[in-house]
Amino acid sequence: MRQSLVTLDMEGVLTPEIWIAVAEQTGVEELKLTTRDIPDYDELMQGRLRLLRRHGIGLSRIQAVIAKLEPLEGAKSFLRDLRSIAPTVVLSDTFEQFAQPLLQKLEQPLLLCHRLEVKGDRILNYRLRLPDQKRRAVAAFQELNYRVIAAGDSYNDIGMLQQADAGILFRAPENVRREFPQFPCADDHSTLLDLIRKRIEEGE
Repeated sequence: MRQSLVTLDMEGVLTPEIWIAVAEQTGVEELKLTTRDIPDYDELMQGRLRLLRRHGIGLSRIQAVIAKLEPLEGAKSFLRDLRSIAPTVVLSDTFEQFAQPLLQKLEQPLLLCHRLEVKGDRILNYRLRLPDQKRRAVAAFQELNYRVIAAGDSYNDIGMLQQADAGILFRAPENVRREFPQFPCADDHSTLLDLIRKRIEEGE
């Protein structure tokens, strides 16, 4: 019998979408595009970096927006309940320089994410922890003999869900649900917790 481990996406599952919040605060509408809209992460990020340069938006301004964000309603208690039944790791395509205020509000779950290259206040580029890091992290946990249950909401979560022993979509947009009907979809944290608990029990 393998011990179960849960991997979760952060934005859209536990927290609001950071770039959408930045777009709303700065008025740069194009920053609202996320991995729900553009599956190619490098294409998405290069577009964001160009917009930041064009509009003179520095790291401190983004961090000021993030500092005011709160976890999604119910996310904190969901995560607390989940961590009481299984080890839980947050796998995200966000950045170390963005995430800390939200992690504090979520009682400091383990987060594996990427890092920005910054000079002064200017965001110059980004560095992936690993290409395809979500799927590869799940595969690494499986190599450690964990049975992995994964949940996410966007195109960039699909590799993680496919690699996992059980994958679940959470509040995924209709285009993602249609393209990947093999994954059950939860629309609230209570349902998501029930689905994860059921998958854990199936592996016992």
